[in-house]
Amino acid sequence: MAKLQRRYACQLCGSIASKWQGQCVDCGEWNTLVEETGGGVVTPFAAKHDLRSGGRAVQVSGLDADVALPARLVTGIAELDRALGGGLVAGSATLIGGDPGIGKSTLLLQAAARLATTGARVTYISGEEAADQVRLRARRMGLGTAPVQLATATSVRDILTTLDSGAPPALLVIDSIQTMHSDLIEGAPGTVSQVRASAQELIRYAKDRGSALVLVGHVTKDGTIAGPRVLEHMVDTVLSFEGERSHQYRILRAVKNRFGGTDEIGVFAMGELGLDEVTNPSALFLTQRGEAISGAIVFPAMEGTRPVLVEIQALVVRLASGATPRRAVVGWDSGRLAMILAVLEARCGLSFSTCEVYLNVSGGYRIADPGADLAVAAALVSALAERSIPADAVAFGEVSLSGEVRGVAHGALRLKESAKLGFGRALLPAAVREPAHGLATSGFATLGALVDHLLGR
Repeated sequence: MAKLQRRYACQLCGSIASKWQGQCVDCGEWNTLVEETGGGVVTPFAAKHDLRSGGRAVQVSGLDADVALPARLVTGIAELDRALGGGLVAGSATLIGGDPGIGKSTLLLQAAARLATTGARVTYISGEEAADQVRLRARRMGLGTAPVQLATATSVRDILTTLDSGAPPALLVIDSIQTMHSDLIEGAPGTVSQVRASAQELIRYAKDRGSALVLVGHVTKDGTIAGPRVLEHMVDTVLSFEGERSHQYRILRAVKNRFGGTDEIGVFAMGELGLDEVTNPSALFLTQRGEAISGAIVFPAMEGTRPVLVEIQALVVRLASGATPRRAVVGWDSGRLAMILAVLEARCGLSFSTCEVYLNVSGGYRIADPGADLAVAAALVSALAERSIPADAVAFGEVSLSGEVRGVAHGALRLKESAKLGFGRALLPAAVREPAHGLATSGFATLGALVDHLLGR
């Protein structure tokens, strides 16, 4: 039965009690509870579960409050700092994932060693390798003398107890979160509940102590980070370390970043002493060829604020009548290739129905930039007609279903980078009015105009 709500408020701390008592349980003062009678009625269940009262007041400040912004830790690895948006933020949590053997531990060990040599306190917790194994890898990389605090542990309680016994580290590396175990939750390490609980305790420590936390995460067979999806929501930054172990290069890409953009990448090359920075990524993805060949053209892609020149290669093979043609794509969207082929056939009169089409982006690079449409179309037309495109030509532009060639962002940067690398001409949308930077430009309003230009009509 509903009854009149009665509550007792402490006159010193504001704590609310459901019945009178001599001492306040929150502040410990005596005889400070005074009855407050509410005007409404409430059921016993609602009185017990009402969260609108009895809590602790939190501090509220304006968005324009003059407070010190979180400091950044510059790791000294320019490509890593670029992907992070300028460096690690104190009190932040970063999750880095990638295939086994791609170089996650190597990269973090290099970053930890460089930070430690600058005087910062760095702690590296390994849950997968013994301490001697980490030391052996560090010596092989020439980092054996770096003052990094190293430990091997999988218990979150042991880790936090050890960290609380001294000054908090500026950088805390956990390798990996799937090996951590919290005794507050039942279950084996790596389960959904254990990963979530372990990460929550470590992130809470980083926020309270101002340490930059970096978690290494395993990935599933399809490349996504293993464990609960909430893990990616809990952290501030999610980095994806991509690349093939058979290739030399590695790409560090930001998937989520609360302190910077997600359109920057860091490029590395695996060497004898670990990961080396690649300041000119275009050199990795451009094929060295002395003469022009059919079906190949260079596309200046944009990765954040950095232009990366890659070569797009196309091969068209004519089949006997009645055979089913095949379409194969490496490094680009297969659906977008089908769209370009349809536009070339419907708007330009070129037939690929009796031909197998193979498209490849050199070096294993993956393109998501829509500006690659014009370069792909040029490579396909060149391969079909067996007419080579000049070796010093680049192409970029977006193609619509109507056959119109549209402009793309950062045209000036694409042209500037192309000219810097020695290219002499550019095929681009007619609407682009950017400085040519010394390149001979050819503008096209429609895809049909590009086809006429390549075929010499």
